[in-house]
Amino acid sequence: MHTLYEIQTDIPTFIHITEAKVHDQRAMDEIPYEQGAYYVFDRGYFDLKRLYHINEIEAYFVIRQRGNLQYEVISEGDTMHSADGVLSDQVIRLTNYFTKQKYPAVLRRVTYYAADKNKTFVYLTNNMEIPATQVALLYKYRWRVELFFKWIKQHLKIKSFWGTTETAVRIQIYSAITAYCMVAIVEHDLKLHRSTYEVLRILSASLLDKTPIKELFTKKPEYVADDGQLTLNFI
Repeated sequence: MHTLYEIQTDIPTFIHITEAKVHDQRAMDEIPYEQGAYYVFDRGYFDLKRLYHINEIEAYFVIRQRGNLQYEVISEGDTMHSADGVLSDQVIRLTNYFTKQKYPAVLRRVTYYAADKNKTFVYLTNNMEIPATQVALLYKYRWRVELFFKWIKQHLKIKSFWGTTETAVRIQIYSAITAYCMVAIVEHDLKLHRSTYEVLRILSASLLDKTPIKELFTKKPEYVADDGQLTLNFI
């Protein structure tokens, strides 16, 4: 399941389901790109021709570099006294005959050291204006989609399927996505300031409760043991 995940709302805005044998890069052709938007990709989506298409429609991308690219440095920012993890900030042009046919424009190459992971990352982007630290931060936000997949698998039982036909699998996936979106919308519209999982947990325990949703999150939860089972009540 290829997912376009909006970090401002924590809601998937587009999903595309393919067979496992379909390469990730092909899913990039289905994304409804918007001018001026930022798209952050995992390295599995590294395809210079498709990235250049994003550049042509005046949208922006951030992706980790994959492989040993051949390039020349057009200009380089001053990072000598940088204390924010940026090791280099370069504007480059690809020099290999095949790669420059796929991406004929210049690219920005940012090398960043993440102290918390003790690891160095190399990012490519077509945005030449934002600070180099912002490039690294944008890629860090990509982890939110990984948390979304983890949440789906753990709390909506996607690890096991009710049916094995393609239609059955698609129905369960779409049901899980719909449930997630509904919970996220409730949290956002009611300004609950709670995690999506916490909202789902409380709603699941109150399915037969006639209490208005807003009141469910203003009441103090009380956990009561009943014959070895844990029941969630609100007082």
